[in-house]
Amino acid sequence: MASSSSSKFFISLVVAGFLVSAYAGNLNDNFDITWGDGRAKILNNGELLTLSLDKASGSGFQSKNEYLFGKIDMQLKLVPGNSAGTVTAYYLSSKGSTWDEIDFEFLGNLSGDPYILHTNVFSQGKGNKEQQFYLWFDPTSDFHTYSILWNPQRIIFSVDGTPIREFKNAESMGVPFPKSQPMRIYSSLWNADDWATRGGLIKTDWSNAPFTASYRNFNADKSCVWSSSASASSCASSSGTSSSTENPWLSEELDTSNQERLKWVQKNYMIYNYCSDLKRFPQGLPPECNMA
Repeated sequence: MASSSSSKFFISLVVAGFLVSAYAGNLNDNFDITWGDGRAKILNNGELLTLSLDKASGSGFQSKNEYLFGKIDMQLKLVPGNSAGTVTAYYLSSKGSTWDEIDFEFLGNLSGDPYILHTNVFSQGKGNKEQQFYLWFDPTSDFHTYSILWNPQRIIFSVDGTPIREFKNAESMGVPFPKSQPMRIYSSLWNADDWATRGGLIKTDWSNAPFTASYRNFNADKSCVWSSSASASSCASSSGTSSSTENPWLSEELDTSNQERLKWVQKNYMIYNYCSDLKRFPQGLPPECNMA
C-alpha cells in the first residue's frame, strides 16, 4: 500500500444487499483504543498505531466494524529485543459463550531466539486447533503483513502474501465452522509470562519495559461489514444469494503455486500441529485432520 494512499478512505454501500466494502488507511477511521490508560496511541495522522506494555498494564484496540467474512491485512512490527513473557495478539472474535475466533498470537522470546507465531480457530466456543510456526525473518526489525482470508469454504492465514495455514470448512464431518457470527478485529499487548515463553519458565524482564508493538496499513477493502441496525449479512445480494461473482474472494482458494508455498512453510517452519499430536488425542485425531 503506497503511503500516498494512507489518508484515503473509501466506503461503498449497496443498500439492497447491505453490502459494505471498506478500505481505509487512516487507523482513526477503523479502530477504537479500548484499554491501556494511554498506553495505546494512534499517531502520524492515523498512519501508525502503537500498543505498549509495562508492569502496571498492557493495552489494546478493536475495530469499529464487525465483519462477516473478509480478506483483512495488517502490517505489524513486533516487540524487539528481549520480549520473553509478552504476547501480541491480533485476532477476529465474536461475543458470547459460543463465540467464533480466528487467532494470530505472537509469543515473545529472549533476545536472539525466534518469536513463535501461534494460530488457532474457534467455532461455537471450541478451539483446540493450534498450529505454531517460526518465521523466516526477524518480525521486530521491520513491518510485515499478516493476513486472514475468511470465506464460507476456508480460512487462510498468510504472512507477507505467503500462506502458512489453511483451515477448511469440514461441516460435512460434523466440525463447526465460523460462518454465522460477525466478528470484530481485536489486538492487545499483554504479559503472559506464566505460559508464553518456554511454558512459563522464562519470565518478563521488566527492566526492558515499556514494550511496544506497532501497526500500520490496515486493509479491509475485500470484506463484508455487518450492519447491526439491519441485522443483515453483507455477503449476500439483494436476492439473498451469495455475491461471489461480485466478490471473488468469497470463493477464493489456494492455487497450485500457493499450495506449494504452504507446503514449504509447513515443512520448514511449523513447530506444532494439533493434527500430529497423537498423545493429546488418544481416542483419535479430530475429523478435519483427515481432510486432504
